Amino acid sequence: MTLNKFNLPDVGEGLTEAEIVAWKVKAGDTVAINDVLCEIETAKSLVELPSPFAGTVTELLVPEGVTVDVGTPIISVSDAVAAPEPAAAAPAAAPVAQERAAAAPLYGTLPADTSDAGEAAGRPAGGPLVGSGPKADAVKRRRRISAPSAAGHEAPASTAATSAAAPVAERVGVEAHDIWINPDAVSRPADAATAPDDSVDARPTLGGAISGLVGKVLAKPPVRKIARDLGINLADVVPTGARGEVTREDLVSYQAQRDAEVDKADSFWGKSGRPQDQRIERIPVKGVRKATAKAMVESAFAAPHVSIFVDVDASRTMEFVKRLKASRDFEGIKVSPLLILAKAVIWAAARNPSVNATWVDNPDGSDSAEIHVKHFMNLGIAAATPRGLMVPNIKNAQDLSLKQLALALNELATTARAGKTQPAQMRGGTLTVTNIGALGIDTGTPIINPGEVAIVAFGTIKQKPWVLDGEVIPRWITTLGGSFDHRVVDGDLSARFMADVAAILEEPALLLD
Repeated sequence: MTLNKFNLPDVGEGLTEAEIVAWKVKAGDTVAINDVLCEIETAKSLVELPSPFAGTVTELLVPEGVTVDVGTPIISVSDAVAAPEPAAAAPAAAPVAQERAAAAPLYGTLPADTSDAGEAAGRPAGGPLVGSGPKADAVKRRRRISAPSAAGHEAPASTAATSAAAPVAERVGVEAHDIWINPDAVSRPADAATAPDDSVDARPTLGGAISGLVGKVLAKPPVRKIARDLGINLADVVPTGARGEVTREDLVSYQAQRDAEVDKADSFWGKSGRPQDQRIERIPVKGVRKATAKAMVESAFAAPHVSIFVDVDASRTMEFVKRLKASRDFEGIKVSPLLILAKAVIWAAARNPSVNATWVDNPDGSDSAEIHVKHFMNLGIAAATPRGLMVPNIKNAQDLSLKQLALALNELATTARAGKTQPAQMRGGTLTVTNIGALGIDTGTPIINPGEVAIVAFGTIKQKPWVLDGEVIPRWITTLGGSFDHRVVDGDLSARFMADVAAILEEPALLLD
């Protein structure tokens, strides 16, 4: 019997250390090659480590929660198997095991399919993204009148239990980049204020227009029962169903966040009888949080930030999103206003190329600097997770159609929510979008992602009074905020770029030019 020790590998990212987050095996378990042994947290993400050996686990050498250096033995696996082997075959087993043991230090990259192993087994383990919490200024849907033939048949309770078999785009919410305004609730066309005919009231009162948007939240009976049992107000839950309905997965996500953030409030304050220095919680800074903190400090103090803001009438974007949701080509695909913003950013960057660049000090060891303008767009989408900020990016986003971009956004968010984002997915970003509006925030001054020179903050979309053709009417308004590296992007360029992004949100038809 040969005992093989598996050393913590460098997973191909210049890794120096990692934390053992969770073991997926225990002593005595039989493992095959590529079975997942554990999850580790690197400075970039959560990564599953597959086994390079087949055999029986004899000992876990590092407990969960401990950070160790690359090259440290973390598990031992013997090549003994449960089933008896012929005696003649025994001598050949040792050389094979020795070859595997010798190859272990060269372990560098993970098999491409390991990231799917955990997700197939159950619900994603990752935390919610930006926007997974309750929406601000929720707008309820109007009641839909169902056809008589369909009204008498509701989905049975088993529908909720089998929803895991539905397409990912239908059962997983894309909270990382959704603006939680229901475009189906828009009671008038985007250009209704200019309609000359009598079919549209050109002078509605603001209060009447807004109150007309309030209606019944869509959800199937089994989902409503779960909500009642959990004490959840469906109006507070972000709907991700294909028709804008609240799904069982939406309730699970909402309840998980409520448990983590709200239910702990009552016990948060320490007992007043104890000294204050004993009521301080000390949280080690490591992994993703440590790497993010270092990168943000370097960016904030190395790149002179300048920020500008613009209010945008996004009513036609909301109408466009509504039409895409009803389109057969986008059936089963999660569509949100961020899809239009992403396209707008790509379009505007082509017209203002220097926002899609990098400032490089001392190129080739010289005492000078260069600006590297990227003729490709790796569009980053900022995602907040319990382990810290992650910014995975969509490679060559400029080459994607609107439908392909929607699918890429869905996949990015699903992967991040499941905690499966890989380091390679966060490398090489050229420009970032952060969707703070998903949390009901109007705008902000985001810090530029290191290696980039621009970031766009997408604020919440709300109905507000807006002057159009001399009339004050309710319109869907959002605020865009942008931060730029002033070494590369001057005031004129940043203003033109933001104006171009705003122009697309105000009139998405410009994308057809």
